[in-house]
Amino acid sequence: MRGEPSCPKCGGRVRAPGLFADTWQCAGHGAVHPLQPVLPPSIESLAVVLDRTQVPVWMPWPLPVGWLFTGVACAGDDRSGGRATAVACSGPAPLGGTGELILVAEEPGVGLGAGYAGLEAPDPTPGMDIEKPPHARIMAAGRPTPLWNVTGVPSDRAVFAGEARGLWLWAVSWPAESGLLFYEELVLTDLREAGAEIDLIPCGALSPRLLA
Repeated sequence: MRGEPSCPKCGGRVRAPGLFADTWQCAGHGAVHPLQPVLPPSIESLAVVLDRTQVPVWMPWPLPVGWLFTGVACAGDDRSGGRATAVACSGPAPLGGTGELILVAEEPGVGLGAGYAGLEAPDPTPGMDIEKPPHARIMAAGRPTPLWNVTGVPSDRAVFAGEARGLWLWAVSWPAESGLLFYEELVLTDLREAGAEIDLIPCGALSPRLLA
């Protein structure tokens, strides 16, 4: 588990603001919003992120049958607040075996979703053809939300991206066949608006995908 802030784009070490820079710095990516240590899955860890974040915390809700919440991460610091969030879930994959899913909400340029997607560019646009019809449509906070398949990613995962509430919404799933989830009527809830229902979220073991 990451025990100190890291770069959301590459996972490398970052330098805290100091005498020569007033932002967190990555040697390879310059100024970044630091990825805070990944929190094990619990209602308490969700509360920490919900208290910090300035962006949505997306989760399929209700969760698909047999699926569990398996961890949460947040990029940002105490001064700027959370500028990106990642929620992991896992459960039975559509074609058998175990599937894993990470949903990321982030401001443009943060790069957290790209890190999980396995892309160099911080945003999904280089691998999205928005001139074509979307590949999937989901509901996000009650609004129909189109998602496009993102190309150029490793073959072990499926990556979809779109826009929700004026921010990037990434959906990264393993194995690639788990992307079939997004051809169904998947419903996402912003957990900032979930209220007491948060206490009903079933928790599993920490997803190693959050630590990659």
